[in-house]
Amino acid sequence: MNSKHSTSKHKSKLSRRAFIRGISLTSAGTIAAALTQRTVAENQPSKPNENSKILNYNPKMGYRTLGKTGLILSEVSLGGHFKDRRGDRYWDEFPDEKVPQDVAKNRIDVISACIDAGINYVDLGTSAECLAYGVALKGRRDKMYVGADDFKLTARSADNCKVDKLTFDVDQCCRRLQSDYLDIWRVKADMYGESTDAHVETIIQTFEKARKAGKVRFLAVSSHNRPWLQHIVESFEQFDVVSFPVSAKTRERGRPPAKDNIEEVNAGYGADTTQSIFEAVRRRNVGVIAIKPFLGGKLFDSNAKFPVKGPGGKTQHDLARLTLQCILANQTVTATVPGLTTLYELDNAVRASYMRSLGQTAAEEAWLNEITEKRWAKLPREYQWLRNWELV
Repeated sequence: MNSKHSTSKHKSKLSRRAFIRGISLTSAGTIAAALTQRTVAENQPSKPNENSKILNYNPKMGYRTLGKTGLILSEVSLGGHFKDRRGDRYWDEFPDEKVPQDVAKNRIDVISACIDAGINYVDLGTSAECLAYGVALKGRRDKMYVGADDFKLTARSADNCKVDKLTFDVDQCCRRLQSDYLDIWRVKADMYGESTDAHVETIIQTFEKARKAGKVRFLAVSSHNRPWLQHIVESFEQFDVVSFPVSAKTRERGRPPAKDNIEEVNAGYGADTTQSIFEAVRRRNVGVIAIKPFLGGKLFDSNAKFPVKGPGGKTQHDLARLTLQCILANQTVTATVPGLTTLYELDNAVRASYMRSLGQTAAEEAWLNEITEKRWAKLPREYQWLRNWELV
């Protein structure tokens, strides 16, 4: 596969960091303001023949182009996470790499419903998820774009930041998925922004090797640390996509440094964090996959265990749907990827796109803000880092 990011022999002699950095960034409005100004129609291709190019096209679904990849994704896509038998939000590993029969049936049913609903991207992060979706996509791999990584094998650990080890990560994801390739290798970097530029250069070297071998098409990176991630966007042009948390609390930065954000501005990564990361990705045409829309599951009271029985409560579904609509009001977000365990949750999630042109009532906005504020105030210690993604 060809890539417009391939470098010439002359360029290969230069540092991988020697790329153009945009420094003239403009401020933008908040997501809340955008909510009343945007409609699903703005995201739809304008011509019928363009629609025919969209994977799993459903006229009710909103679609957006994933930056410079050119892939057109459903704005509501599928996160790989789903409830495990303890009620936790994701499966880590399966003993002997054997997918339990009830899990296989659940994921097959969910993927089938996704295809019918117009969803065309799934975002994976564990070995168990790769195995489960490998079963679910068997015989229909061409029906879904797949972004994958194994958090235990990836660059999240500095010890893994070697070409042979990261290549093993790609190979294992493909093997477990029963696929020859990944559409997106969505590398999980150090959660706290401690991956060095040398680590990043190794990631890029591994990607270029894997791309030439036909194993991956595009490169994505995620981190929990915003200044570091913005530094990567501004410094390394090889990244086609970034993944970071976007919730109903997230607002786009459009103001100068002040007491409440000066610590982040001086974080030391060399990024211009006085400006918005959304503006940075727009200027570089980098796609955005919004993760953790439900605050890592902390938005809800429910802690159901797999297999989940029944449709769940109306309050929970309303909260989920309105949250996704709020996130999608930001046009820079290509897709949000909620983890969905049941067909009821899936149906509710796609309605966030199907109904988005109708907007939200003042009462719905007020209720969503009230509940989100309460959950935000009660984030447990292990999720306090999400607060760094409120003003971005």
